[in-house]
Amino acid sequence: MLNLWSPEAKIIMERQLWIAVLREQIEFGLQSVNAKAVSAYEAAIHTIDFDSMRRRELKTRHDVKARIEEFNALAGYECIHEGMTSRDLTENVEQMQIQRAMRIVHKKLIAVLARLIRRSSQYSAMAMAGRSHNVAAQMTTLGKRFASTAEELHEVFIRFGSCIQMYPLRGIKGPMGTQQDILDLLGDAEKVARLEEEISAHLGFDQVFISVGQVYPRSLDFEVLAQLVQIAAVASTFATTLRLMAGQELVTEGFKEGQVGSSAMPHKMNARSSERICGFYNVLRGYLAMIEGVAGTQWNEGDVSCSVVRRVALPDAFFAIDGLLETWLTVLDEFGVYPAMLDREIDRYLPFLATTKMLMAALKAGMGREAAHACIKKHAVAAALQMREKGVDANPLLKCLGDDPNFPLNEEQLRESIGAPLSFTGLAEAQVREVVSSIEGICLQDPEAAGYQPEPIL
Repeated sequence: MLNLWSPEAKIIMERQLWIAVLREQIEFGLQSVNAKAVSAYEAAIHTIDFDSMRRRELKTRHDVKARIEEFNALAGYECIHEGMTSRDLTENVEQMQIQRAMRIVHKKLIAVLARLIRRSSQYSAMAMAGRSHNVAAQMTTLGKRFASTAEELHEVFIRFGSCIQMYPLRGIKGPMGTQQDILDLLGDAEKVARLEEEISAHLGFDQVFISVGQVYPRSLDFEVLAQLVQIAAVASTFATTLRLMAGQELVTEGFKEGQVGSSAMPHKMNARSSERICGFYNVLRGYLAMIEGVAGTQWNEGDVSCSVVRRVALPDAFFAIDGLLETWLTVLDEFGVYPAMLDREIDRYLPFLATTKMLMAALKAGMGREAAHACIKKHAVAAALQMREKGVDANPLLKCLGDDPNFPLNEEQLRESIGAPLSFTGLAEAQVREVVSSIEGICLQDPEAAGYQPEPIL
């Protein structure tokens, strides 16, 4: 991603575009261009002197004009940019960068999906207390939590893939989008169409705008960044949940030997990488807001009021999503769970979560429904208050309810009626299997992407 958006890479891509146009112009019989000139330009592609270009730009106050002069001076010819305007160069190269960056992201999403379904399967039968409003509410499994994230990301992955496939190029359209200059140069509408077709193929695009002005619609930038933010939102929700679980000592995102959680508090093992993911999400939301601000403000056929924003927001948004995905992959690879802590939480909350089963068992034993409900409620509320006010660890509900002479079941019978924690998780395991099945095909089709190893993170 760094290489794609580097200043050197952009200069090279611009020069390659100029040469591609030159080659097509030779094919169409343009007399001002010849193969010898093309060879001279090709020999100079990788000779990049930013100081020289900067000096030229200080004089011209026009970045593209400075780069034209520089490339001409290196080649010893003045053939490039004929029939073109600055935006024929910059818009198309930037769009090529955006499309290639999206493909990098798309590949890394496959790697994330592969990790998510692996963890889903690994923990599909590991029961835990599920939470709504961050309060223990009903049993679930750890695997289901991973599967829920996997399914959400899968939906985003599909939409993102469609966005890449349908992403349209501006093309060689000239100053006002009418293609007048290139038409004057080539003298034939069919040649103009063929030139556009060849150049779009050279840049790697299937779709090309028909009618645009000087710039392609900035709403397209907004769509791309909105897709990145949606990806980041899935990651941030996952990371937030992991941070909450880590704070309850249920799981860890990994803590390597020699790692330090705090310079002042030696015991701390913070979920710092998950915090970083949440931070990247907020950064991306900021870039989306920047692009939103220019998406609907273009004057007539276009202006450059969006330039300063796009030069920051577009590359930096891709750096942010790339950093987020690299971090997320590391978290998924190093993730760990503390089963004893999960069991401890189940022991604490399961009696509360099983009150409906107790109610059904009481009814089968001959007790009236309302009387049973009132009895269970009385002891459940008393048990909760005792645990919260007196700090009692063990849940006293089963013992208190079993000791009540008005209730038809004793403590041992109540425990039998509850059964194993996994019996409270409904269709969680089946849901995990179905999600894994729907995603694993994507990973099998591209094993290289699925097996991608993230770079070491600081």
